[in-house]
Amino acid sequence: MPTKVAVLQGTLEEVVGAERSHRLFEVLKVSGALMEESGASISRAGIAQVLNMMLFEDLLNRVPDAKLYAEDCLRDGKKIMHDHGAVRTVALSGMGTLPAGEEAIIRILRPLGYALNGVYPLERLKMTGRSYAQVEYPEELAQFFISELHPDRFSAEFQAAVQRVTSTSRDPLTAEAKALLIELETQRSLSVEKAVALLPVLAKVFSRQHDDPALADYETLLAESAEMAWIATEGNAFNHATDRVIDVDRLAEEQKALGRAMKATVETSQSGRVRQTAFLAARVRRDFRTEGGSLIEKEVPGSFYEFITRLPLPAEDGKTKLDLSFDSSNAQAIFKVTANQK
Repeated sequence: MPTKVAVLQGTLEEVVGAERSHRLFEVLKVSGALMEESGASISRAGIAQVLNMMLFEDLLNRVPDAKLYAEDCLRDGKKIMHDHGAVRTVALSGMGTLPAGEEAIIRILRPLGYALNGVYPLERLKMTGRSYAQVEYPEELAQFFISELHPDRFSAEFQAAVQRVTSTSRDPLTAEAKALLIELETQRSLSVEKAVALLPVLAKVFSRQHDDPALADYETLLAESAEMAWIATEGNAFNHATDRVIDVDRLAEEQKALGRAMKATVETSQSGRVRQTAFLAARVRRDFRTEGGSLIEKEVPGSFYEFITRLPLPAEDGKTKLDLSFDSSNAQAIFKVTANQK
């Protein structure tokens, strides 16, 4: 079990094993204050850090260019500052036993100490984005950017396809996990033993909860929304993870020179303080149901990896803080990397 001087490391090691834990601590920056936690319990921020590390690793395993980039960082002795992870949801009731929209995700973020940090209309996509930051470590712990797609803004045929695709959704949270989340929200910490039991269940929240979609439904969705088509195959998996870097423009040119498929441009927020770009989405193979009941495999866009540069806000009372905001225009442009159809 974890020692008194290594609660965070020990908790992650208990969940994923010593080798994977060691590698994640090598590649990711972690708050020094969190690393100093000791005792038989782990704070909500510590649990949030472990979960983010697990989700970051899952993203690397699904996006080959991201994994290569992380290996480059390991080789060069550079650490990645995981800025935020993004998740897509559907604002629709009746999705099996899964809560509608962002509630499927934020119900676990609240006990981890996350609070709403911004709302971003994504009108061109008929979606709404919201960012959530961890209140005790807003700059050090990765934010979550949760987007909701609004089916009622699309055609009747589209809405029917969404209902059919999502109706088989199953809630990954067990009764035991829900009880532990209540305890965490009340106490703001859990015993390491309880945290180790809870974390794998929390990680399952960030996956696809419904059955293989019908190919006809997928094609109906794709005709009106590449984002909903993506949700049909990938569900609530991390749409992307993000590295906060000093100079995103320079990094983009370096990655292009290595032959990695990058978004053509760097997006700049209205304030000028937030600049973003990304690798193009990985190509993945997914199963679809045919009218005859058999399965057919098709190549579709998977997740991607993003880079962001954040400049400080204007100083207040002699103190400077990073601009942790997002930008609707930036987000909608970045989302296009999963619309790349071949």
